[in-house]
Amino acid sequence: MKSSNTPARSLLLAVLGTTIGLATINAHALSPEIPISITEPATPDLVWELASQGDDSGIADLLTPQAWDTDGIDGFTGSLALLQENLQKREVTRAESIAEAQETLDEHLALFLENESLIELSKALSAAVALQMLHENEDRFFADEQIKDLIENAIIGAQNAEARGDWLIASELFYRLNAIHDQAGTFKDDVDRLTRRLTMIRMYVPERLWELRNERRLAEGLEGLPPYNPYGDLYTDKLQGVDSVTVRTAIQRSAAQYVGRQSRQHPDGVSMNDLILGGLEAVRTMATTTDLQGAFDGFGDESKREAFIATLDELSVKYANPAKPASAYDLRRSIDQMLSASRDGVQVMPEALLHEYGNGAIATLDPYTAIIWPDEVARFQRSTQGEFIGVGIRIQLDELQNITIVTPLTGTPAQRAGLEADDIIKKVDGISAVGLGLDQAVEVITGPPNTDVTLTIERKVQDESGEETLKEFEYTITRAKIDLPSVKGWSRTGPGNDEWDYFIDRDEGIGYVRLTGFTQDTTRDFDRAVDKMKEQGLTSLVLDLRYNPGGLLDQAVQLSSRFVPEGMVVKTVDASGITQDRQDVRSVNPKHSLRNLPVVVLVNEGSASASEIVSGAIQAGAHQGKNKALVVGARSFGKGSVQNVYMLPGGLSAMKLTTQHYQIDSPRMIHKTPGATEWGIEPDLHVEMLPSQQAEALLLRRDADIYPIDKDGNEIVDAERPDPSTLITDGIDLQVQTALVLLQSQVDGTIAKSAMKD
Repeated sequence: MKSSNTPARSLLLAVLGTTIGLATINAHALSPEIPISITEPATPDLVWELASQGDDSGIADLLTPQAWDTDGIDGFTGSLALLQENLQKREVTRAESIAEAQETLDEHLALFLENESLIELSKALSAAVALQMLHENEDRFFADEQIKDLIENAIIGAQNAEARGDWLIASELFYRLNAIHDQAGTFKDDVDRLTRRLTMIRMYVPERLWELRNERRLAEGLEGLPPYNPYGDLYTDKLQGVDSVTVRTAIQRSAAQYVGRQSRQHPDGVSMNDLILGGLEAVRTMATTTDLQGAFDGFGDESKREAFIATLDELSVKYANPAKPASAYDLRRSIDQMLSASRDGVQVMPEALLHEYGNGAIATLDPYTAIIWPDEVARFQRSTQGEFIGVGIRIQLDELQNITIVTPLTGTPAQRAGLEADDIIKKVDGISAVGLGLDQAVEVITGPPNTDVTLTIERKVQDESGEETLKEFEYTITRAKIDLPSVKGWSRTGPGNDEWDYFIDRDEGIGYVRLTGFTQDTTRDFDRAVDKMKEQGLTSLVLDLRYNPGGLLDQAVQLSSRFVPEGMVVKTVDASGITQDRQDVRSVNPKHSLRNLPVVVLVNEGSASASEIVSGAIQAGAHQGKNKALVVGARSFGKGSVQNVYMLPGGLSAMKLTTQHYQIDSPRMIHKTPGATEWGIEPDLHVEMLPSQQAEALLLRRDADIYPIDKDGNEIVDAERPDPSTLITDGIDLQVQTALVLLQSQVDGTIAKSAMKD
């Protein structure tokens, strides 16, 4: 009888060594002909320990020629072999994708050099972004002379495009430059400025933005956009309720309570001077965005516009001196002088100037602090309640700006009525929806509960000869409250929110739970899923927090308590580092506890806020020996800030303001601050997925989550539906596959069956 440290355990370590991308490991390192020293027996506990420490070299040392002893592969060793096969498939795909991206880069760069087309330059830059994402060595990427020349040309092209008012291409180039230099944030200010210009055009002259987009498509030889649709798109309606008191209150509250405000401990923090300068700069951007003269005639008079800009510049010089701290009085004076200069010259609607001044001032803080204007309050409330009134569809704009159904939600009025993914909404209650923006579409489709809305959709169907043709269908649907359950399993067994198979490996009792957010019912629904799994022999769990944007802090603390027996989950600190609140583990009914089971938590770049608190708390507990858990995947997003929501005077507007930061296993802070090199939750074990794998996994999971039912709620037996298991068998989701293999290594039954032979 062989001991459990061969060959399956060694094979696991070989696979994990390549999974985390060891620089010293390649396909040849796995060959039996190359001797590798063994420092310790490869036991399951050692596998877990090395993975938890991120010990790349330790895993490499445990690679053995015997790892490839394939005699009697079954069960666990079969899983290892499949993982290795899929990892090799990833590298083949990487090489093919790099070659394709390089070819695309060469093609568009040659066209740019030939005719100096900024569109071709932008496409070349897009190919460079793809190359960077595929390359494992960033230093080599930036050292490439072709990349250096491309970046230099893109900078010049973007600056020249903005100078002549070609906002779309300038925005595109700066956006892609910023994507390449994301960590340094070199082009962030440029992206923010161009985004602000385009947002203003969208707000005040939306038809002009349609023209710019249409011109761009035609210049590329593409089909033009559908005609512009002005339905519900008047800026005068959106500005109702905006006044000086609202704006000043939001800015004054920011100066007093923002977590990064200037203080004795943080003299370089954001001050009232910075807020005033941000507001003035935004209004200056407004005045220099020439397309806005379509809404404000005064901007078309060059002398009046220049005089207005001169006033803004004078005010900016006045408040740029940090030796003269500005006050609330100075804030009021700057706004009054700006409005007075407008009245005497360009005569822009005061509400519009206040709207942009407020946005610009708050934008100096962080991406999460914002004024919620009267026309945005209803949408904001829907986004925080975990439910909304509607028909139950997710929509997006396709490249032709058609409102396309991404997917109907399971069990909702839309699915029961027969709406399908990829349907295009052509009319709402008989009014054309062509050319509407997403916000416009949401406003007209949603409405009070128990009211009807008629959607006319266009769908591709096959005619009698098998040819695809477009056909219109009309559905009258009754609006209802749409629940957004946040707890999901591995495979649907029915249309209900709790009808899931929660086992990713039923034979070994390995469960799988995916959390899409943290709403008021998350922990309750999670406990129900765990209870169901325990009744069926749960031995270990994959907790998938990828693409989870966060939610309620209370739910994050409750859920963390299921995995950690004692101690701090999270605390909040202000700008001075003083603890404002500490949240400790809460008592848990033993039947809901998972503290004694092996757990793998999956995170990636889309895991933020509350999901980072949970994964960080579980990881901290494991590092302290309080549980048996590993965090696997890619570094999380780095959103560890607390926003408080306040209503503003008049009750029509609100604001969300960052007042504190989260800390876990103090002093580790989650939040990504400007210039930071460390943030978020760093996995114990990194598992890379290529961009194409991420996209394919998301699409497959989206479609697999829809359970086909008819209008009466009965299953459509013959409906095609993807099988989630192909995420593993086809090597699409390497992160979940690695988590499965790690847990299989810890299951006694697997060890006995696969790692021991007579």
